[in-house]
Amino acid sequence: MSQPQTVAVITPAFRAQDTLATTVRSVLDQTHADWQHWIIADDGFDYAGFLQERGLRDGRQVFVSSGGIGSGASRTRNVALDQLQTPYAAILDADDRLKPEKLARAVEALAHHAIVTTALDVMTMDFVHLRYVGNGPDRVMTPGEHKWISLSMDSMVVWDRRRTDARYDPTLSNMTDLELLLQLYRKTPQSMHLGTPLHDYIKRDGSMSNGKDVAAGMIASKTEILRRVESGFYSLSSVDLAGIARFLRVSLVAEAAFGKALAEHPGLLFENHLEPMLAAAKA
Repeated sequence: MSQPQTVAVITPAFRAQDTLATTVRSVLDQTHADWQHWIIADDGFDYAGFLQERGLRDGRQVFVSSGGIGSGASRTRNVALDQLQTPYAAILDADDRLKPEKLARAVEALAHHAIVTTALDVMTMDFVHLRYVGNGPDRVMTPGEHKWISLSMDSMVVWDRRRTDARYDPTLSNMTDLELLLQLYRKTPQSMHLGTPLHDYIKRDGSMSNGKDVAAGMIASKTEILRRVESGFYSLSSVDLAGIARFLRVSLVAEAAFGKALAEHPGLLFENHLEPMLAAAKA
């Protein structure tokens, strides 16, 4: 008898009426049909009725409340993680999309690896391509290698909850996806990275990813994660800890210099700002 391969796709929803329909369609269009889509309202809104009105209601969707209003993506995601019973979990924000093969490719890789990440297709709010992140060959990666390939944004992770699991840290304002990933690595020394861009990551105007005032939060969160890494909090090998710490130090320098660079080059993506600095650090 075949083992269940159900993936719980976790989507926190806060004032997501303008974007959620497109996100939901991307789940409905998956070639791997064994999924649950957990949509967790963090604004008290009836998203089940909303999707019903648009012909997007599906029996595999699960609707729950965060129990609050604006309690944050980390706490909202944890509501689902504390309840779901599926073997696999995946993260999908309410303004992002999955490519049709995302879950199928991830489930195939999860047969051999506890953690799977994928390259990203970074887009504008109008789904205009900006750049890829982490694209290239499929490869097994250690924790110390990961960020040097997937240099920003870790919301593309899919993991086997039976082999490793974690919860989001609501005390961090930013970088919570990386912090979750480091927790997941505690129980498994490697991950599989799929170099095909299988996740559409939307750079929203004024979002945490783009906003000009976010530097302080990014710096504080990266500094705290670096402190945890250097204190041995994640129980990783010394080689992995050194690789993660080195990335974070370069990224902190990039954060401090980004405001000036953005003023000189309006519209500059942080990834395009950071990438040459990482290349120089590796040289």
